[in-house]
Amino acid sequence: MNQTPEQLARDKIDAELIQCGWPIQNKNQINLNAGVGIAVREYQTDIGPADYVLFVDKKPVGIIEAKRAEEGIHLTMHEGQTEGYATAKLKYLNNQPLFFGYESTGEVTRFTDYRDPKPRSRPVFTFHRPETFSEWSKQEKSLRTRLHDIPALPTTGLRDCQIIAINNLEQSFKEARPKALIQMATGSGKTYTAITFIYRLLKYAKAKRILFLVDTKNLGEQAEQEMMAYVPNDDNRKFTELYGVTRLKSSFIPPDNQVYISTIQRMYSILKGAELDESAEEQNPNEFATTKEPVPVAYTEKVPIEFFDFIVIDECHRSIYNLWKQVLDYFDVFQVGLTATPDNRTFGYFNQNLVSDYGYEKAVIDGVLVPYNVFTIETKITKEGSKITMGEKVDKRERLTRRKFWESVDQDIEYSGKQLDNDIVNPSTIRTIIRAMKENLPAIFPDRMDKDGKFEVPKTLIFAKTDSHAEDIIEIVREEFAEENKFCKKITYKSEEDPKTVLSQFRNDYYPRIAVTVDMIATGTDIRPLEVLVFMRDVKSRSYYEQMKGRGTRTCTVEQLKATGTPSAKFTKDHFVIIDAIGVEQSQKTDSRPLEKKPGMSLKDLLQNVAMGNTKEDILSTLANRLIRLDKQINEKEKASFAEQANGQTISHVVKELLNAYDPDTIMDLELRIMNENPGASPAQINSSFITHHSKLIEEAVAVFNNPGLRNYIVDVRKKYDQVIDTINIDEITDIGWVKDQEAAASLTINNFTAWIESHKEEITALQIFYSQPYRRRELTYKMIKDLYEKIKTEQPLLSPLHVWRAYEQLKEANGSPKNELIALVSLIRKVSGIDQTLTGYDKTVDRNFQDWVFKKQAGTLKFTEEQMQWLRMIKDYVANSFHVEKDDFELDPFNKNGGLGKMWQLFGDKTDEIINELNEVLAA
Repeated sequence: MNQTPEQLARDKIDAELIQCGWPIQNKNQINLNAGVGIAVREYQTDIGPADYVLFVDKKPVGIIEAKRAEEGIHLTMHEGQTEGYATAKLKYLNNQPLFFGYESTGEVTRFTDYRDPKPRSRPVFTFHRPETFSEWSKQEKSLRTRLHDIPALPTTGLRDCQIIAINNLEQSFKEARPKALIQMATGSGKTYTAITFIYRLLKYAKAKRILFLVDTKNLGEQAEQEMMAYVPNDDNRKFTELYGVTRLKSSFIPPDNQVYISTIQRMYSILKGAELDESAEEQNPNEFATTKEPVPVAYTEKVPIEFFDFIVIDECHRSIYNLWKQVLDYFDVFQVGLTATPDNRTFGYFNQNLVSDYGYEKAVIDGVLVPYNVFTIETKITKEGSKITMGEKVDKRERLTRRKFWESVDQDIEYSGKQLDNDIVNPSTIRTIIRAMKENLPAIFPDRMDKDGKFEVPKTLIFAKTDSHAEDIIEIVREEFAEENKFCKKITYKSEEDPKTVLSQFRNDYYPRIAVTVDMIATGTDIRPLEVLVFMRDVKSRSYYEQMKGRGTRTCTVEQLKATGTPSAKFTKDHFVIIDAIGVEQSQKTDSRPLEKKPGMSLKDLLQNVAMGNTKEDILSTLANRLIRLDKQINEKEKASFAEQANGQTISHVVKELLNAYDPDTIMDLELRIMNENPGASPAQINSSFITHHSKLIEEAVAVFNNPGLRNYIVDVRKKYDQVIDTINIDEITDIGWVKDQEAAASLTINNFTAWIESHKEEITALQIFYSQPYRRRELTYKMIKDLYEKIKTEQPLLSPLHVWRAYEQLKEANGSPKNELIALVSLIRKVSGIDQTLTGYDKTVDRNFQDWVFKKQAGTLKFTEEQMQWLRMIKDYVANSFHVEKDDFELDPFNKNGGLGKMWQLFGDKTDEIINELNEVLAA
C-alpha cells in the first residue's frame, strides 16, 4: 500500500521478468549461478545505477530502464538514457557495450537490439527469455543484420509479379519495416511466392522459425500440400526435405521445426491456455459467434514472444482484427500479409507498406488469370416482388427443421425480391432461373457435345443465400436437368457428406457437374476447371465479391479440362462466365463493416449473453440489429405485448438505448461533460469517472433484458415467423442475355447525365452556383440540393446519382463510395462542372479542404484549443452532409446539445461570423 507510481511499475516489471524466466536479485545479493539469466536491480555503472542489468551466462547483456505508467506515452524519449547505461562501464566489470535495451512501465515495453545495422526500438508484449539472449549473443550477426546477406533472387520459374513481390519484400525487410502487404490477384501464385521467400529467409537470413497463419483448416491443408510439392530453383530437394514443416492440430508445438502452419483460432487458444476442437477451424472467425467473454492472451512459456521470427498471414483482409489481433500483437516478429482484395483496414494495419500491387486486371493482361463475361437472368418477382392475397392457402415451413404445414393467410403478404429465400420462398423463381440457365448453357458453350451428341454441362458453382436455399436449389437443379443425385451436390460446412470429399470430386472427377455453396468455397479454394459461377445471392462487400469471383479466374489447359471432368472440352479455358440472377454486378459494394458484428449467434444466445453481463459493443449492436428486423416482422398486437413485458418501452426505444450506449457522439459528449464538471481533475480521475458513468449508461440500456419473461417472449414470437412457400405466383423472365459492352453503357449514362446538367445549368439555382465564381459555392443549401435531386429522380430516374456513380466505377473513374444520394449528387456535379478532376466523395473533399484550412490558420500565431477544434470538426461534418451552415443551424444537433450558438460565441468571440462564413467558402472550394 501507499507505493509510488515508480514502485508500482517495478512490481509489474518484476512479475513479467519472473514469468519470462529471469530470477531477480538485489545488487548486494548477487548470485550469477542462480540461472541462465539474472536480472539485477540498481546495478552501479560509471554514470549511475541502472534500474535493471540483465546477465546471461554470467555476462551482462542488457538494460531495462523502468518508468512509471504515465510515461508510457513518452517511452521513446528515454531511449537515450537506456543506451547510455548500455554503453557505460559496469562496476567490477571491464565490459563491452551491452547488446539489448528495454524501456518499460510494466504495461508498455519497447525493445532495441543494438547489434542491428540501424538500431530502432519496437513495442514488445513482454521481455525475451534469457535462453534467447544466450543464443543471440553467440551469433555473429543479428537477424536484421543477416537480412542484408540475402543474395539476388534467381528468377527462373517465377512470374514477373512474383519477382517484383519478393524483391520489394526483401528490400522492406532490409529497411526493418515491421509489416508488409503483398496484394496478388487470386490465382496468380500468392502461396508459391510466400514459400519462395520463406525458403530464402530460412536459407540465407538463418531465420529460426516462421509461422504461416491462416483462418480456416482448409487453407492450412492447401498451404501444407503446396509446401510438400515445392522444389526451390537452386536445389533439387523438396522444401519439406530441407526444412521441418508441421501443421498444428493440437496445443502441442514441436520446438524443432522451422515452418509452422496454424489457424489463428488455434494459435489464439494456445496463447490463452485452452484446447480447441478442429471443428472450430472450419470457418473463418468472422463467420461464427462466441457466446462467452473473450479471454485475452497471456504469456506462454512454451511459446515465448520470440518463438517465431516471421509471421505470414494468408487472406489477411479477413480475420486479423479485434479479438484475433492479439495473436499478432503477442509475437516479436516481422509480419507479411497476403491477400487478393485488401480494404482500407488492411492497408492501415500493414502501415500502408504495399510491396506488391498485382490486381486482377494486371493478371488478366499478363495471361496469369482469365477474364469473365456476364450473362444476366432477371425475373419479374426477383425485381418487383409479389403478393399473396388474404385467404389463400399456402405451405409454411419451419426454418430449421424444414417441416411443412398448411395454413390460410390471415392478411395480404406483400414481399420484395430481397425477401426471397429468407422470409418467402417462391419455388417458381428458383425454377425459372435454373431452367433459363439450362436452356442457355449450350449457346454459351457451343463446343461442349459429348461423343453421344449430348450437351456436357461445364463445371458450375452456384452461390446460395443460406443452407435452406441451397437445399431448394439442389432439388430443382436435379429435376430441371433430369439428373441423378451425384449430378448436383452441396458443399457447405453443414453438408451431410464430408465437404472435403465432395470438393475433391468437384475439382477432379466428372461428377458433380454443379455444386451449390453458401460460404465454404467462396474464398481460398483452387478449382481450375470451374467455368460458370451463378450468383443467386447478393454480396455487399467489395472484397468478398472479388474473392468469390476468384473461384473462376484460374487458367486451365485443354488437357487439364479433359482430365478433371470435362472430356468434351476442345479449347484451353480462356474465360469464365458469371450468370447474374440477382443483380450482384450492379448492386452497390462497400468496404464498410456491417452493423451486425455477431452474425452467427442466435437471438436466444444474444439475449442470454446480455442477461449474463456480456454487454460489449458487438453484442449490443447485433442485438439491436436483430430487434430492428423483428420490429418489421411482427404485428401491432405483438408489439404491444413486447411493450408490456418491457416496462412500457417500444422496440424502437430499446434499440435506440442499445445503440446509444456505444455511440461515438454520446461517448464524446459524456467525456466533455465529465471534463467540464471536474475542471481540476487528473486524467486518471477523469478516466475513472468516465468508466463509472459509461457503465451506468450501458446498465440502463440493458436493464429491460433482466426480465426473463421478455427474453422468452422475444425468442418465442420470432419462432412464429416461418418461411412462407409461395406456390401461387408464377415467375417469368423479364431480361436475359449478355451484358453487352458494359463500358459503353456506363459511358452513355455519364454522357446523358452530363448533357442533362449542362442543359439545366442556367435555370436551376444550385447548378448556377456550381458554374459561377468559386466564392458563390458558400451560398449552396441543403434544400437546393434536395430539390435538384427530386427533379432528377422525377424527370430522369435512370440518372439517379448512385446509378451514375456506379457508371463511373465501371470505368474505374470513381474514388471511393458516397455516403448517400445527395453527397453523390454534389460530387458528380463538381466533376461534371470541372471543379474536381476526379470523382471524389464530397465528404472527402470537405475533409481535405478542412485540413488545409486548419494547417494554414495554425501556421501563424493562431492556435486552436482542443475544444475549439472539436467545434470546428462538428461544423466540418455538418457541412459535409448539409452543404452549408447557418447561424440558425446551431439550434440543431449536434451543436445544440453542445451549447448551441452561445457556446460558439463563447469559444470564438467576435470571430464567430468570420469563421462560419470562411468555412462555408473554404470547405466548398
